Amino acid sequence: SNLNINDVLGNYSLTLIDALDTLAVMGNSSEFQKAVKLVIDTVSFDKDSTVQVFEATIRVLGSLLSAHIIITDTKQPFGDMTIKDYDNELLHLAHDLAVRLLPAFENTKTGIPYPRVNLKKGVPPDSHNETCTAGAGSLLVEFGILSRLLGDSTFEWVARRAVKALWSLRSNNTGLLGNVVNIQTGHWVGKQSGLGAGSDSFYEYLLKSYILFGEKEDLEMFNAAYRNIQNHLRRGREACNEGEGDPPLYVNVNMYTGQLMNTWIDSLQAFFPGLQVLIGDVEDAICLHAFYYAIWKRYGALPERYNWQLQAPDVPFYPLRPELVESTYLLYQATKNPFYLHVGMDILQSLEKYTKAKCGYATLHHVVEKTKEDRMESFFLSETCKYLYLLFDEENPVHKSGNKFMFTTEGHIVSVDERFRNSLWEDILPGEEDSAEKTKPTELKAANFSSNCNKVPDERRYLLPLKSNYMRQIDRMVGLI
Repeated sequence: SNLNINDVLGNYSLTLIDALDTLAVMGNSSEFQKAVKLVIDTVSFDKDSTVQVFEATIRVLGSLLSAHIIITDTKQPFGDMTIKDYDNELLHLAHDLAVRLLPAFENTKTGIPYPRVNLKKGVPPDSHNETCTAGAGSLLVEFGILSRLLGDSTFEWVARRAVKALWSLRSNNTGLLGNVVNIQTGHWVGKQSGLGAGSDSFYEYLLKSYILFGEKEDLEMFNAAYRNIQNHLRRGREACNEGEGDPPLYVNVNMYTGQLMNTWIDSLQAFFPGLQVLIGDVEDAICLHAFYYAIWKRYGALPERYNWQLQAPDVPFYPLRPELVESTYLLYQATKNPFYLHVGMDILQSLEKYTKAKCGYATLHHVVEKTKEDRMESFFLSETCKYLYLLFDEENPVHKSGNKFMFTTEGHIVSVDERFRNSLWEDILPGEEDSAEKTKPTELKAANFSSNCNKVPDERRYLLPLKSNYMRQIDRMVGLI
């Protein structure tokens, strides 16, 4: 019930595990090897700890898999990250954790998992029957990688079943999903449809699981979802960089009617411009990113919830979230416009000025008063720092090695690899065609967006990505001027 405290810690060295691949991306092989050995020697999941299935999956399972893939990569793009006498220990740890999470998928009438599980005892007897769309529907990337590495379909199957169950519950009228669902009845408890907390990574993983696994139905679901988001959630003028009217904004609406439900957006929504870059809708991404950056400029941080009508924070804390940095990094990769380096510098200086503490970086309790909390979320090291580092490191192997990489929703790096595109269980994942016919990732096309993946023209590269009158309009909209 307390928005600001998340029971993710689990007593299993969360921050150490979550930061593993950040060390690799930074090319720090000695610290990476040291950290991996520390995990192998000290981490056990045989604990009487109740954890969130979603957070354990994206933070812990995802990082173990990412580090395992880095260690065993024959190309070693980040430098020598091999571990002497490595015997797939991280993969075994990941498997052990996933097996302990599986009880969440049992005894639910819909196949949508319970939100929490005890690592030793399974689903707690007093468990809630309600879960959020993002929490239940964003397990497919990590569970799918594990299944394909092990040759065991169980994990991908339960995750995919949960996605399909949620998808089947969307509104007949708008095609939208709510944000909280009852896992036994399939009844929507939270009818808010938005891009932020409770929904965000569901959409992200429809696209990313397609990129990684090449399953056509994932892309088809994403395209339909994106179309419905554009039709019902997007407000403001049609084009980002031309025409009259308000700047584009994605709002929270009722999933059944499409009617506005409130006048706030949350900081998690700042991931969406990055997702739009991946699908090729760069122009729209530029506009939405500018809106979040304007809020950052006003406070030197992003409040957890910002009321765009009142021009004030509704929930004033900032737990060092990465979403704005992530979108900045991806927009820079897409446009190479130095403006995004300037944005990154701005964010970096704010973090140094307002959040730096004696032993790390602290959550801001209040973005206006700049009071701190004695807490540094693990995603600060796995995402915020990684995306900032990559933004400025033009020569990083991520950009230069010729390998293709994808980031999970927790910022863990995974190579886009043939072995993940071949599943051994076509027969038990219904509705899939022969793997030889799978759409190649280069044929990625999203429906109903303006740019059709047009590259930003060279003559615009050294101008502001948004015309200055539109920039000022956004600044006015958030009370900067």
